[in-house]
Amino acid sequence: MRLLVWLFRAFVFFTLFAFALNNQQNATVRWFFGAEWQAPMVIVVLAAFAAGAAVGVLAMLPSWWRQRRKARLQAPTPPVPAPGPAPAPVSELPLEHPPREGL
Repeated sequence: MRLLVWLFRAFVFFTLFAFALNNQQNATVRWFFGAEWQAPMVIVVLAAFAAGAAVGVLAMLPSWWRQRRKARLQAPTPPVPAPGPAPAPVSELPLEHPPREGL
C-alpha cells in the first residue's frame, strides 16, 4: 500500500513538473492604475496559490483561537484513582510454573 501511495505522489509531482516546464512563457498581471507585473506563468500560478492559502489561513485564525480558548476553559481535571486494597507484593504472587531444581 505504501508503494502505491509513493507512486501516486511521484506521478503527481512529475505531472506538475511537466506542467511547469511547458508553461515557461511570460504572463502579464495587470493591477489597478496601470501597474503591471510580468513573470513566468508558473510563478504567477504559484503566487496565486500561496496568496489563496494565506488568505484561507488568516480567515480561519479567529475560529481556531475561539476553539482553543473554549477547550482551555473546559479542560478536564485528571481523574483521581479510587482507594482500594494495596497490591500484593511480588514475593506473594502465585507462580505459574514451579521452580526447576537441579539447574
